[in-house]
Amino acid sequence: MVRVETPLSFIAKRWTPSVRTARRAALAAVVMSVFIIITGGAVRLTGSGLGCDTWPKCTDDSLFATPEQGLHGAIEFGNRMLTYVLCAAVGWAIIAARSVKPRRRGLTRLAWSQFWLVMGNAVIGGITVWAGLNPWSVAGHFLLANCLLTVTVITWVRMGEGDTAPRPRAPLPVRRLAWAVVAVTVVLIALGTTVTGSGKHAGDSSDVPRMPWDWSDAAHVHAVAAWVVCLLAVAMWFALRVVDAPADTRARARDLLIVLLAQGGIGYVQYFNDVPEVLVGLHMLGSSLMWIAVLRLLLSLRERPAAGPGIPAPATGDLPEPAAAH
Repeated sequence: MVRVETPLSFIAKRWTPSVRTARRAALAAVVMSVFIIITGGAVRLTGSGLGCDTWPKCTDDSLFATPEQGLHGAIEFGNRMLTYVLCAAVGWAIIAARSVKPRRRGLTRLAWSQFWLVMGNAVIGGITVWAGLNPWSVAGHFLLANCLLTVTVITWVRMGEGDTAPRPRAPLPVRRLAWAVVAVTVVLIALGTTVTGSGKHAGDSSDVPRMPWDWSDAAHVHAVAAWVVCLLAVAMWFALRVVDAPADTRARARDLLIVLLAQGGIGYVQYFNDVPEVLVGLHMLGSSLMWIAVLRLLLSLRERPAAGPGIPAPATGDLPEPAAAH
């Protein structure tokens, strides 16, 4: 049987990236994932959500934005074009993951999942335009973008690790507390979409439908979840000091507290100042940085050394199990 050589296998045979280069490729995908979230928010905050009348073309007759669509059309079309830049960053991560030696199939699958998430979210973005910026599809678009951010961060961390079985670096109760931080943060981010979906920045000057509740009430519920995350993060910081966790893990907990302090401050300032667009955009950036900090904290609670004598065989999981034996 003749095996056909793919472009990826062709490159992998002739190039072996260093760990530093591979991590840079993965980090590029992380950065672009954050950037596409922020620019997507900018489209909504400038009222350019329907700057392009349809999808995948910008108008019924043109693939590109036309002068008649003005600034809103240029902003929306520019954001669509950034998807190709994101694809380039993800493609670089895929090539780097496939080219590392020895071959790491799990890492390659992680990198490829980024591509399918980008494609899936592009389709949801198109459905959002067809639906006239329906707030539920807008929320799904944002949440799937955060799924992409999750995978890019995990890939970035995994690029610097081996494929051996994960070994815990903190006691079981501390690891369970970290999972609690993750779970409540997911709820917090999801609740944020209910504030957006019922709030003042609908994404277009037309009569865009909103979620059926008062945005101020949604903001209060969102704030309660934020305080729960803060309390859990403080508890995590103290717990890591009590158990004398590794310095890098304690640093991840400190980073999370700093991001939460800044994010909470921006949230309250924007609420009491009639949610100005600039602060809403900063709050979206803070949301991404907060989620990255949470994931890095979780992933720092285990280690996966490179394979070597006496090291266990590879495992399939990438995240620490909350119920694993200590």
